[in-house]
Amino acid sequence: MDALNRKPADHSSEHDGDPTTRPTVPPARPESDAGARRAPAATRAATPAGRDADVIVVGAGPTGLLLAGDLAEAGIAVTLLERRDDTTSNLSRALAVHARSLEQLDARGLADELIAGGHRLPGLQVFGDGILPAGRLHSRFPFVLITPQYEVERLLLRRARQAGVTFRYGAEVQGLTQDADGVTVRFRAAGSRAGEAAGDVGSLRAGYVVGTDGARSSVREAIGLPFPGKAVVRSVVLADVRLDRAPDSPFAVRAARDAFALVGSFGDGWYRVLGWNRHAQAPDDAPACLDEVREVTRLSFGTDFGMHDARWISRFHSDERQAPAYRVGRVFVAGDAAHVHSPAGGQGMNVGLQDAANLSWKLAAVVRGHSPDRLLDSYQEERHPVGTAVLRSSGALIRLALLRGAPARALRRLGGQLLTRLPSLSRRAIGGVSGIDVAYPAGPGAHRLVGRRAPDLRLAGGGRLYELLRQGTFVLVTPAGEIPQEALREAATDRVVTACWASERRTALLVRPDGYVAWATDATAPGERATALRSALARWTGAGSDPTDASPTSTPPTSSASPASSAPAAGRPAGRSARR
Repeated sequence: MDALNRKPADHSSEHDGDPTTRPTVPPARPESDAGARRAPAATRAATPAGRDADVIVVGAGPTGLLLAGDLAEAGIAVTLLERRDDTTSNLSRALAVHARSLEQLDARGLADELIAGGHRLPGLQVFGDGILPAGRLHSRFPFVLITPQYEVERLLLRRARQAGVTFRYGAEVQGLTQDADGVTVRFRAAGSRAGEAAGDVGSLRAGYVVGTDGARSSVREAIGLPFPGKAVVRSVVLADVRLDRAPDSPFAVRAARDAFALVGSFGDGWYRVLGWNRHAQAPDDAPACLDEVREVTRLSFGTDFGMHDARWISRFHSDERQAPAYRVGRVFVAGDAAHVHSPAGGQGMNVGLQDAANLSWKLAAVVRGHSPDRLLDSYQEERHPVGTAVLRSSGALIRLALLRGAPARALRRLGGQLLTRLPSLSRRAIGGVSGIDVAYPAGPGAHRLVGRRAPDLRLAGGGRLYELLRQGTFVLVTPAGEIPQEALREAATDRVVTACWASERRTALLVRPDGYVAWATDATAPGERATALRSALARWTGAGSDPTDASPTSTPPTSSASPASSAPAAGRPAGRSARR
């Protein structure tokens, strides 16, 4: 379990909290273009008259930064609104980056730089004696990376700025209205811009808005989306401290009869400590002190490791909540604005990053006119079940931690041992927590690979699939010598790139920009393969199709509209990526 990915207060956003309680972010390492994905598009389509941007993203946490960067690299005009000023720290956040998130960062040229500054853990420790061995993952990243969230944000922020995202700091959203043509966002300014006074109310208009503004999302509230759920654990203390004695592992977790605690290293002499004590329950607004953190650590580990010099201490309670819909008309929610859950498994930031990766290429395809608006409904279809599954798995882990009584604790130990000793069980568990085994619905009769994550295939010439995905397009992988030039001529060259297997495999694959298989065939007859490919390219990249053949699925006249209806049928045609 990795409960280090937790916010400091109930319903805090990915970047919420009291800035007076935070240290400043450590100085960023010198920035380099090494590993950068590529320059943004040389030409950008003109934003329609009456709009300030194509897309407004609200919230500059990891989810919002990845989404905005993807869109800007696709040539989409993006404005990112952030209520903090640009000097307030976002230090006290997540520590664990899982394999699937590292793959998504690899597809943006950022993974290797992030890994260089973190700790690689061979597995994920759960309560009891259980270890989920990440080494069993079929990924270029068979480990859990322990690194501060601010390092993830530093790389994503650099990329977004280089891609041309327009940032508006000190802009707190007050509400929005939407109609058939766009969305108008109202915000209160902090007065940090020239000619702008604190408290001034401004507005911006865009074709679409995405709320990545955390669990207390102003965007979600503005569109009337409920956020049902409940608290699962209360009065959890969280602190960043120094230790005289380091734990045996850079990430350690222990549970006792009436307490549990986690200790994780930032790698710079500071440690994140999270703990819960059944007999020290206090309201969220009650001050937490270092002695309380020491006590819960001693109860769990038998020592407080010589804890001292706390630079930040907070108290929170953890909720399980999920919005019933991730889309209402032209407005979307992602990350903590769409779902929050217990910190168990360290999945919060990771699920948000993958929400962004799923939505960004679809928005780009629709804004650029390559796909119909109905493609955007597949974001709900694909990501809402993932959020539900994470709520269930993280909830099960936190409830194991809360078990009391000798029989219950013995059962917890047995469960941990089974996870460690049964390879099939541990592989399934780490596959789910890491995101590697996440798959999306496929239509009836689809190839067995459709909807599944594409691994980092070795390609002819020594390249890798995820290196090609850095171009932000679909990737067609075919057997050597079978690149179908005639079919490809019908698809715009900025929508599909081609590659051949390094092996003798005969399957043809069309991989989406987010690294999932859109289409595949094992057909051997040349004519049959060519016909199937031509149909797939038209369906997924918009080649030869009319993107205006469908109206938006749900476009309510005002922000008070009910949530969008359920997701579309599985296998609905999707659009193509355009991150450049």
